[in-house]
Amino acid sequence: MSGKDYVEKDYYKVLGVPKDASATEIKKTYRKLAREFHPDANKGDTKAEDRFKDISEAYDVLSDEKRRKEYDEARTLFANGGFRSGGPGGGNYSFDFGDLFSGNQSGPGGSGGLGDVFGGLFNRGGRQAQPRRGADVETEVTLSFEEAVDGATVPLRMTSQAPCHGCNGTGAKSGTTPRVCPTCVGAGTVSRGQGAFALSEPCRDCRGRGMIVDDPCPDCHGSGRASSARTMQVRIPAGVQDAQRIRLKGKGAQGERGGQPGDLYVTVHVDSHPVFGRKADNLTVTVPVTFPEAALGGTIEVPTLGGPSVKLKLPPGSANGLTLRARGKGATRKDGTRGDLLVTVEVVVPQHVTGDALTALEQYREATASDDPRAALFRAAKGA
Repeated sequence: MSGKDYVEKDYYKVLGVPKDASATEIKKTYRKLAREFHPDANKGDTKAEDRFKDISEAYDVLSDEKRRKEYDEARTLFANGGFRSGGPGGGNYSFDFGDLFSGNQSGPGGSGGLGDVFGGLFNRGGRQAQPRRGADVETEVTLSFEEAVDGATVPLRMTSQAPCHGCNGTGAKSGTTPRVCPTCVGAGTVSRGQGAFALSEPCRDCRGRGMIVDDPCPDCHGSGRASSARTMQVRIPAGVQDAQRIRLKGKGAQGERGGQPGDLYVTVHVDSHPVFGRKADNLTVTVPVTFPEAALGGTIEVPTLGGPSVKLKLPPGSANGLTLRARGKGATRKDGTRGDLLVTVEVVVPQHVTGDALTALEQYREATASDDPRAALFRAAKGA
């Protein structure tokens, strides 16, 4: 609502109360009228709906002590719809009331209208256009397995909205300036009365910017924003996992009128590794061992990611699928420590056996003929 509307509307008359009515009297009268003209009680009656809006608007102003005082002062100041004053030679001159708020007056000292001067009288936020936070920006990055484990600094090319260079973000053509929106008086939002509550919503006339551009910038067409491409070096922390979403505060789109920048959200994709896998902060690897190593035990050498190999002790009689642990050889945690490397043993069965190896295996089979590994299975089956 414009400042002019505030001044011209007689909210006391709308509610039917005297100008010196107490807050209690105003509240009591409003409740009575609200029940009478509420849309739920007057289905399809547009006149009743308009009346309900008027009394809600009046109550929204008169029920607030500060706003009521400002309203009364403004009504007193502009009681006759404009100033009249004696000019040279005793003549009178006048300002049109509408021009006072629309900024159409001309001549020396002409300005954006008294809506700019007295804007603070007609809203809670003041006449200055409010800072606006920049938008959040989303992007993606693909890392190698090693980069995800150890962390990496990667370049990210992003396209986001930034202040237009042609108008420095004002939205107005070079040589002109935007004016404060007379509807929201620069706040970017307007209040809509709903009984004892006031709902705030973006101003439709300025689309929430708080400013009106009469002569728009040819580059941004009055929006004050333009697409901006930039490359930023971003540090991805060690230990990041596939599909993880990282928030970088203040790295998004720039704000307007001194507003804080938005945030940057980076979704990380991690390439697979031909040897290593991952479970949380632990790395995994499968290591093949021979049958004699699994049966007799021994020491096996295991590769690590990006470092020297380690040697682990394989106990005698190790079964296929046994997991050994190399501590501190996994992925980096948030506290800087590292997880473990989980080593899964895979017993390799030779596909072709000849010569001395075949002879040795036949001898081994004869020596262990009495050891039937399936005997317990059949006993359990018969018992069931």
